[in-house]
This record gives sequence, C-alpha cells and structure tokens, in this order.
Amino acid sequence: MSSTTTNTIIAAYQKLKQEYTDQSQQLSRKHFRLGILRLLSILIALTGFYYYYTLSALWVLGVALPAIVLFFFLRKIQQETGRKKAMAQYLVQVNEEEITYLQNGTLSSTDGSEFQDLSHAYAADLDLFGPRSLYQHLNRTATQMGKSKLATALKQLVSSEEIRNRQKAIAESGMKLTERQYFYAAGKIARDNTGNYEALIKWSETKEKPLSKAIILLAYVMPAALIAMLALYLITGESVYASVAKRIVPLNILFFSFLLKRIKTSVAGIEKVQATLHAYSTLLVQIEQTGYDSSALISLKKQLQSEQISASQQIRKLSKIFSGMETMQNPFAALAMNGLYLYHIHNLQKLILWKNRYAGMIPTWLTVIGEFEMLHSLANFHYNNPGYCFPVLNHTYGISFVSTGHPLIHESKRVCNDINFNEHPFVILTGSNMSGKSTFLRTLGINMVLAGMGSVVCARSASIHPLPVFVSMRQTDSLADSESYFFAEVKRLKYIIDGLQQEPSFVLLDEILRGTNSDDKRSGTIGVIEKIIRTKAIGAIATHDLEVCHTTDKYPGILSNQCFEVAIVENELVFDYTLRQGICQNKSATFLMKKMDII
Repeated sequence: MSSTTTNTIIAAYQKLKQEYTDQSQQLSRKHFRLGILRLLSILIALTGFYYYYTLSALWVLGVALPAIVLFFFLRKIQQETGRKKAMAQYLVQVNEEEITYLQNGTLSSTDGSEFQDLSHAYAADLDLFGPRSLYQHLNRTATQMGKSKLATALKQLVSSEEIRNRQKAIAESGMKLTERQYFYAAGKIARDNTGNYEALIKWSETKEKPLSKAIILLAYVMPAALIAMLALYLITGESVYASVAKRIVPLNILFFSFLLKRIKTSVAGIEKVQATLHAYSTLLVQIEQTGYDSSALISLKKQLQSEQISASQQIRKLSKIFSGMETMQNPFAALAMNGLYLYHIHNLQKLILWKNRYAGMIPTWLTVIGEFEMLHSLANFHYNNPGYCFPVLNHTYGISFVSTGHPLIHESKRVCNDINFNEHPFVILTGSNMSGKSTFLRTLGINMVLAGMGSVVCARSASIHPLPVFVSMRQTDSLADSESYFFAEVKRLKYIIDGLQQEPSFVLLDEILRGTNSDDKRSGTIGVIEKIIRTKAIGAIATHDLEVCHTTDKYPGILSNQCFEVAIVENELVFDYTLRQGICQNKSATFLMKKMDII
C-alpha cells in the first residue's frame, strides 16, 4: 500500500473524528441545558407543594404537578442525550485510535493473551496472541462474545464455502465505515467483560419458578385497595378511608419483605447488567435495521428474527426490567415504591414471564453480536489495507503467493516475495542468521491463517487450497514437566506427524532438532522431511545444514531449494530479504565473528 493511499485513509478518519467532536460538543451543551431545566422544574414543584401544604391552595397543585411531569420528561430526554453524547465521544476515540495506528503503529485494543494456547498447532509459533500479536492488530471487538469469536476464527480453519461467504461479508462490511464504527462504539459503551457475559449466560440457563396465583392476585388487590381508599378520602373527606389507607401501606411493605429473598435470588449475579443489556440492544437494532447483500450477514440477521420476535426489543425490555430492579438498592425508594403499589413484585413477575419465554434465545443473540464483531474486525483490516487481496480458493492443493509479506511489519520496512508450491510442494529454505528465514516462514503461516478465516492476505494476489496449518518454530524447556528442549521438540514433531496422517496439511518447520549433535540432527531432519512428503503435505523447512539440501536430488518433483542470501558490502553485512532459487552460498557467521575479533 502506498503512502498516498495511507494518507487518504487517515484523512477519512480525521474527517470523521472532527464530525463526531462537533457532535459531542453540541450534545454536551444540550445535556447541560437540560440539567438546568430539570433543576428549575423540581424547584418549582417543591415550591408548589410547600405552598399547598402551608396555604392549602389547591390551585398551586396546577403548577406543581405539571412541573413534576416536566421533570421526569426532561430526565428521559437528558438520559437519551447523555447516551448520544457518550456514543459521539466513543466515535471520536475510535477514529483517534485508527489514526495513531496507521501513523505510528500504536495498538490500543486488547491483545488476546487469555486465548493463548501453547499446545495449539500454530498459535504460539505465529504470535497470534499477546502483545503486538496478529490478534491485537485485527481486534476491533468490544464485547466478550466478539473477542472470543475472533480468537476462535484465528484458531480454526473453516470450510471453503464458509471462507467464500466470509470474504463477501468482509468486502461488504469494509465499505460501510460509519456503520462499523457505530457498532464498535456501541460495544465499547457496553463495558462488557467475561464476568458479565458468563453471569448472563448462566442466568439464562436456569429455570425460574412462577409466582403463585395467590401472590399475583394480592399484588394487584392490595395496591388497588390503597388507591380506592385514597380516592374515597378525596371524594368524601371521611378520615376512616385515610386511616385504612395508612394501614395498607405497611401491609404492602410486609408483603414485599416476604418476597424480598425471592427477588434477590432471581437477579443474583447480574444486578448491574442493565447498562450492558441496553448496549446489546443498540447493537442488535443496528443489525436488524441494516440491509445486507452477502449471505453470511443475511443469515446472521435472520437468527434475530425467529418467530416474529425482535431480539433488540426483547433485550431492551429485559434491560428496563433490570433497571427497575436496580431501584431496590435505594432503601427509601424501595419502601415508597412497594408501600404504594408493590412495584418490585410486579417487576419480578415481568422478569419471570420474560425469562421463561425468551431466555433460551440469549446465547444465540449474543453469538450473532460476536460474529458481527469478528467480521467487522476483519473488514476494518481490509479497509486499512486496500493493497491486500482476498485469495482465490482452489481444490487442487495449489498454494501460491505473489508479492507476499508479513502483515505485522510496517509497509516501509516490509520486503515482499513470490512463492509457488504448485510444482514443488515442499521447500528446503536456507540462509544465514538474520537473513529472514524465520520471518518468511511466519509470513507464510500468518497469511495461510488469514486465508483460512476468510480475511484478506498480505499479498498482491494469492491462490489457496485451504489447509490445516502445523508449525514448529519455538519450543522451550519445561521445568515444571522436567522436559528438555529436545524432548519438547520431538513431542511437537510427533504431534505434527500424527496430524498429517489425518489429512494433507500446510507445514512450517524452523531448524528442527537443535538439541542433538550435527550428524543426528542431519539424519533426523532428512527423515522428518521424507516422512512429511509421504503424507502429501505442503510447506517449508528452514535449515542451516546444507547437506540436507541434497535431499532434493532424491525427490526432484517434490522438493526444491530456496534461500535468502547475505552480501558483504564495504565490510558490512547487507541483507535484502529477497527469496532466491537454490542453496545459500554466503557464510555470515564466520565473517561477523572475525569482524568482532571473536576468532
């Protein structure tokens, strides 16, 4: 990607940042004005009630009661304005993050360290998770569902059909910049975490016993009786009705106390999930109201509309129910609301009815959000790198890349190479230390992983037969298991060979068997190569042992030698990181040690 193209993308982000900054400032001013009006309305109401009780002037209620109504009306508008202001502020942040990422490579998203799996076929060797990992470069997810879905997509190869469907979805989403950013910002507002997600899923899986008919009947009869007594008192002025009304209030509170434990049990663990649910509903609304062309996005959207049920409406309804439950944390509000009309018992009934009808759909709805976040992350990667390509898929075990490079290396430093495994499916790669062998192996591995998840790859063009990937590049001693480096590596090779017995795969090996003597290492390396090519595997092995390269004489139609050379220019080592045919000829180690007076 040229610097001109990068500057164009940065300019688009800067324009959006300014637009959202202006929106945020306007909404902040509106939010402040609404706060002043709310304060004035409540002051008018309190003043009115004071004069009503001191002067017994009924006309004052004509001012005080509308002021109370106005207060709650303004409160609702201010809350909505506050949400819009928060959204605008998050959108400013999203664009700031993209600008700094493109300008200097600053990464602000989580790095997925919790998804690292040292026993995985390639995750640790290819730096998929952790600081400055592929996951962190791709990650534009805000919810726990999205983070998990992106990690799973990096670890698992999907079918060719699914890859093609994802490619179309990513291409479509890549063009919808503002929609993607709105979705990302709405997810950030959710402030989701593993605890919230797991608690909500656990809550959705537990059954809720219905309230008895007697409890439901009393929940309606007692507030109705209170209202009737108050109405009769106002109409007749008879104090007996007021006296009865005063006795009903403590009975209501006693009734509420009787069910308090049941109410707390019903919301245990998710008492503060209301804001997260509201954010979920915002995400679901966007999915439901957006038109899609790609089959993958259409299919995901349909999962939110089964049985003519709107997922966003139901999640928002649940959010309101939990919002009502949160008022129970205020003892004065709880006594007033339940003493007058048993508010939390009615809210409990709403929660039970909702849960028994819709709770089973929560995992599906949240999964859809996660899938969209994963696809949006890959779409963002596509948008930020317009020079990358979607690989063409084939079913002939053909793998080729034209001008491929490592996507995590900045374009100003990245050196791209062509490679084709069609004529010779396995490459023996040689080159001195620091010449680029390991980086090139990771380039191949990461681009195969990207291709297998439906993403664009860092190449001008590519043709891929999607294959499982196996890598052995970075083994370590395990003191906890009393395991040597050599034994850990042999176990890894055993794992790879067993995997290759199941199906053809793409294999990358870097200087294997370093924990043994040179003769043993050479014969072992040749034996591994011969074992691998008998399984029809495709891939490459890097080695410093030039004798291993002669294995190509025995298997000329399968093996090929390619290398990275180093030049000595003006008594300095010069690496061009360009892949060449043949066996490496130059020896940099001896030169470097002589120059440093080591030998």
